[in-house]
Amino acid sequence: MRADRIFAYGAATGLIGDLLLGDPRRGHPVAAFGRAAAGVEDRLWRDHRGWGALHTLVCAGGAAGGAALAARAVRGRPAAAVALTAAATWSVVGGTSLGREARAVGGALAAGDIDLARERLPHLCGRDPHSLDGPAIARAVVESVAENTSDAVVGALVWGALGGVPGLVGFRAVNTLDAMVGHKSPRHRRYGWASARLDDLVGWPGARLTAALAVAAGGRPAQAVRAWRKDAGKHPSPNAGPVEASFAGALGVRLGGTLAYGGRVEHRPVLNGESGRDVRIEDVERAVRLSRRVGVLALGVCVAGRLVWGRAGLSGRTPVRRGRG
Repeated sequence: MRADRIFAYGAATGLIGDLLLGDPRRGHPVAAFGRAAAGVEDRLWRDHRGWGALHTLVCAGGAAGGAALAARAVRGRPAAAVALTAAATWSVVGGTSLGREARAVGGALAAGDIDLARERLPHLCGRDPHSLDGPAIARAVVESVAENTSDAVVGALVWGALGGVPGLVGFRAVNTLDAMVGHKSPRHRRYGWASARLDDLVGWPGARLTAALAVAAGGRPAQAVRAWRKDAGKHPSPNAGPVEASFAGALGVRLGGTLAYGGRVEHRPVLNGESGRDVRIEDVERAVRLSRRVGVLALGVCVAGRLVWGRAGLSGRTPVRRGRG
């Protein structure tokens, strides 16, 4: 079986597994990777970019290398290769858990339980929830759903299409490292620099595909395109900007503004400010539904692209003419 078909069958099975089952309840490979990366940080940490780069190389390189060895071990066995791809896809995508956590916060807000909503918000993002009222929490949830649609679903599928199981695992490893050390805390400002920059690099294609699919899957394509073109570059993140702006336009809401991370206040530009309205509680559910549609479309785009790529590679080969003797 060709590699493109192995990816197609495996990625589809893995994404269906995520849609039906969500993340593994126990023994999640990403959690195990996080514990290992934390252990490496304990040994390597220095307030220096070079040591942080070594940490990134050891952790992300080790994860991708281990995945490459696993893929090599099942080479020539199509059923095993499909199963490995499916397991890797199920392990690294997190669209169902993202939607579940977003709905938990939205449900608490709808019930008027602001304390429970604040308690659940850190499951989605790293913002300080204590100073947030209901509308600010709803806005934070929508922004987190938008950004994590790229990070937890689309980006992984893109790299799976490009690099198979090592691409899936490597992308998730880099994204996890960025969440662990890529933020601008005093401890990680230098040490996490390499992880943050590498995450910006590998997240670039998935973020643009996510933004494009939000335009296609949302109900306001013209507004989504306008917000993407006008406001994405104002965002401090090169990848979150297009995704959040296109989601804002597709949903017809305003995102961005003032927020706080661990006592540090940021004043971000407003996305879709001219055409959008303030986020409401019901927009949480709308964002989750849009995220799911984007994830399913991303699977179709990535599978189709991988199949076209595979066929083009095969068609470019020159047949070997055999002699009669």
